[in-house]
Amino acid sequence: MKSDNQIINIALVEDNAVNRNTFIQKINQFSDVQLLFTSNSGHEFLEKIKGLPLQHLPLVVFMDIEMPDLNGIETIRLAKSIHESMHFIILTVFEDDDNIFEAIQAGASGYLLKHESFQTLYNSLFEVLKFGGAPMSPAIARKTLKLLGQQPKPDKQNNTALIENLLSEREREILMHMVNGYDAKRIAEFTDISTLTVRKHISNIYNKLHVNSKAQVISMAHKNHWL
Repeated sequence: MKSDNQIINIALVEDNAVNRNTFIQKINQFSDVQLLFTSNSGHEFLEKIKGLPLQHLPLVVFMDIEMPDLNGIETIRLAKSIHESMHFIILTVFEDDDNIFEAIQAGASGYLLKHESFQTLYNSLFEVLKFGGAPMSPAIARKTLKLLGQQPKPDKQNNTALIENLLSEREREILMHMVNGYDAKRIAEFTDISTLTVRKHISNIYNKLHVNSKAQVISMAHKNHWL
């Protein structure tokens, strides 16, 4: 895959010298990828990026998980709170269930095993930067899908109880009309209340569900099988 001659700045956080050297040998095969720096620890990485201007920051950081003091997931969480646009790809020898989900929750864009080929590492950069993808080693992708399949299916009865606790009977009635595509004026006709009162109810629904648009309300209602 080609990068249209644009140099991609990256960094590596890895506490094992052998793994660092192996990574450098792999990535040096590509003239359009520049390794700005390597770090031996999460603390060192955070110190290196502190105060750097945006143009000097790496676009993608390959991050080890198992490091002393501050592990890779914790490092990502801290770095993403400061530099939200920075992408992180985990490099690991483990296919640990908890780590997979923790890394994603922390803001990781991908999850690869350390033995991946130089071409896989290279392609992962474009999958993240150009296509917004989430590169994963096949073994990790299979495990992730299996874990997702083991998650409990939504309980329609519990979801119904939830919406009954959140919204009043009148608000649920108005929500039903909103889901059916009616505006405030038509809902007022159906419910025999003023348009102003309907709008007040809609505002209350937004507040109680922590959303700010009709589209979000409708999406939430469908996904949770409320009506």
